[in-house]
Parts: sequence; structure tokens; C-alpha cells
Amino acid sequence: MDLNAILSGIDVRADWIGLRYVKENTGFRLVRDGNPEANTRESKQGLMVEVLVNGQFAYYGTSRLDRAGIQAAAEHAVKMATAASKFSLHSFGLEARPVAKGSYRSPYQSAADAFSPGELSELLIKATKALKVSDKIVTTNSMARTVETESHFVSSNGSDVVQQYLMVSADYSAIAHDGAITQKRTDGGLLAKSFQKGMEVFNESDVLDRCRNIGAEAVELLSAEECPTGTLDLVLAPDQMMLQIHESVGHALEIDRILGDERNYAGWSFVRPSDFGKLQYGSSLMNITFDPYVENEFASYAYDDGGLKAEKEFLIKEGLLIRGLGGMESQLRSGLDGVANFRASSWNRAPIDRMANLNLEPGNSSRAEIIGSVEKGVYMTSNRSWSIDDYRNKFQFGCEYGKLIENGKLTKTVKNPNYRAISNPFWRSLKKLGNRDTFEVYGTPFCGKGEPNQIIRVGHASPLCLFDSVEIFGGA
Repeated sequence: MDLNAILSGIDVRADWIGLRYVKENTGFRLVRDGNPEANTRESKQGLMVEVLVNGQFAYYGTSRLDRAGIQAAAEHAVKMATAASKFSLHSFGLEARPVAKGSYRSPYQSAADAFSPGELSELLIKATKALKVSDKIVTTNSMARTVETESHFVSSNGSDVVQQYLMVSADYSAIAHDGAITQKRTDGGLLAKSFQKGMEVFNESDVLDRCRNIGAEAVELLSAEECPTGTLDLVLAPDQMMLQIHESVGHALEIDRILGDERNYAGWSFVRPSDFGKLQYGSSLMNITFDPYVENEFASYAYDDGGLKAEKEFLIKEGLLIRGLGGMESQLRSGLDGVANFRASSWNRAPIDRMANLNLEPGNSSRAEIIGSVEKGVYMTSNRSWSIDDYRNKFQFGCEYGKLIENGKLTKTVKNPNYRAISNPFWRSLKKLGNRDTFEVYGTPFCGKGEPNQIIRVGHASPLCLFDSVEIFGGA
């Protein structure tokens, strides 16, 4: 499809026109207890027409990809922008849509067709068998998800951006049961192993080794003691830090949320515009970056859906809040510095401020130094449950697997480990930060926001972290 030719032929009265074409192919396989339960393939494509009229943007999506269908969509968009401009809260100009020219392609070793459907299904069946390390394992699951996406964005002021993605997610889980006790163990949390990688993610020996370990830990939790209750030191693994960053930093710093756009649906934020440059969000060890170029991280890209070039930026530096998660529209509305995170989940959604790759930069402490510094505490890994208020302030998170730390050593395994805190005091209690050797990359395909709802892909990376004097409790 020649988008530039189509763009030049659109006949409407608008100050600016943008076309964003998206084609996406998704494959999903699920095996339960050695039996294939899902084997689906979905393909979708469409085009979003965006116009600027009288200072107001409006959108109209269409799956009719001929000239007549796109012309009709543009006419609808102009009507909506004209009507909305009478009630506009902010009048936009072309500075909201910078000229963008370039391309991006996901890095990977093996393309999505490197495995035949039969080969991938056979591996997932083997994985469920490897998970069943004991008769106490009552349910095993393995799943694989591949997403191939192509997007092409052109605009009347000269933008032309092509971006191609290959995204792979895998998950393996085991449920163990004995008497009245049931415990579940996953591969770092549900689909946390989500990357911009190829089919090398499904290396058989690596997958089966991980599955045997997952099964063994699920059985181990059956006889484990309950996590103790008290104010203790807390060491969080990178797979749990993924959720901690996501909920208590990422959503709290989305500028459209701070401006109130999400109050009736996804909530507001405890952060105010006046906090930028002033609020000590965390300890001096806390450095949070928006980084669209971490290799293989799930939400890497070159340009956002408004044409803004993506660059690495510090949102929080040495604990001080300095920048928000807002695309060009939110930056113009708020007067705050932001980043290139104006993203849509599909061709039929308008872009909004979204997290992308949001990371906690590593520090200087080794794993041994972190554990060795704790007299009494708990190590927790892999998220199991979460709850956080509408202001992204008070939270309570539970993990799948825990270990007591006593006199600088990991000792007993504990089940049902949970912790609760308030966002700023919690981050200010960060007292040791793992080095690059403890740094791990994760992702999630399930970040929801917006009306109509948009489920989008997000990446998070973090080292091992030690927090001082956190309220910890078990399931007893």
C-alpha cells in the first residue's frame, strides 16, 4: 500500500493529516498437562486517520483500505475535530506533530517461522512433562505467544516512519497440592518473559531446565513455613521489581493521568505538576529511565505514534523527580518535560501517554553484598497478586516464593510472602542497589488504560534491590 500516494489524494479541509497503518499477526499456543488446549492464529490490519482542525485533533479508524474508505474516514475525522474544537481545553498547532523520518526493526536471531507449528507444540508438551517433578504437581501449563507487527506512519508535513516488531512471550507454570495446601510457581510471573526476540527464546534445554526448577519450587512451597509478619528488611528480585516500577512509578508519572484525563477510569496520581524538580521520590540510589533502546526489551521503538523520536531520558535522577511520561501533546498542555511515549495499542485506537521501557538503573552492590548486609529480612520473587489505590500511592503486593534472610544468609523457604507500603516512603527506603550482574529484563503484554480500553506492551528492567524496614506479612 502506497500511503504517501493515498495521503496526497485525500480531499478534506484540515491543517494537518496523518495516516497510521498497522498490520499484526498473533499466534498463541497453550498446553495443559501434556494436552494442547489452544492453537490460534489471528491477523488484523487497519488504518487510523488523524486530522488537525481549528487547533483540535480527531481520529477515525477504518478497516476499509481502499481510497474511498480512507477518504470517508478522513471526512468523519474532520467533522469530529470541527465539532470538538468549540469545546477545546487546549489549541494545538503543528508543533504537536514533529516531522519524523526513519525506521526500526526488532533485533532477533530466529524469525517467527523458524519453528514449525508442530515443533513448537511438541516443545510445549515436553515442558509440561518437565514441570511434573512429583505426583504432588496437579496441573502444569506451558504457553507461547508470538506477535509480528508492521506499522507505517505518514503525515502531510512530511513524516514517513516504518517500524517492524517481532515480540515473543513464554510462560511455564506448575500448581502443587497436598492436603489443604495449594501453591503455584511460574517462570517469573505470568508472561513476564516477554521480549523483542525471536524463536531463540524456545531453546529446548534451557526451557526444560527452567521447568524442572519451577516444578521443584512449587513442591517445596507445600511444606514451607508461612512468611513471618513484622517490619523487616525486604530484598526484591528483578521479576518483582518489574511490577513495583510499573505500578508505583510508571502509572504515577503519566502526564495525562496527572492532568486528570484518567480519573474516571484508571485513576489519578499523587504526583502534581509542581512536584517536578522538587519531589524527592526515592533515595539517592534511585535512577529511573525511559529507555527505548535496551536490547530485546519488550517496548523498544524509534518513534512514538505522534512522530516524536524516542531517546533515553532520566525521569528520576538520584531520587529527584525531574521528568514525566508524556508525549508531545501532554508536554504542550502541561509545560512539563516528557518523552516519546504517545502510543496506541492498535490501528483502531488513538495514541495516549503510555509507559514503554521503564527501568531502574543498576547500582554497585553484588548479590552477595546485598544478602550479606541483612540481619533479618525476607527475599521475595515473582509477583502473585497486586493492589494499589487510584492515586498510585498505597499498595500491597504478594509474591510466589520467599526466603528468610538471617544473619546475612538465605535460610528457610517461606510461602505466601506479602508486603505493603506507600510509594514515596518505600522508594526512599531503598538502601542497596544491585550491580549490572543482577540486572534483568522483563515485560508484560497486559498494561491496560484508556477509554475505550487499550491493552499495550511494556518493558521493565531492574537489578536486585534492598529496602529498609518494610511491613511484611504472610498468609496465615
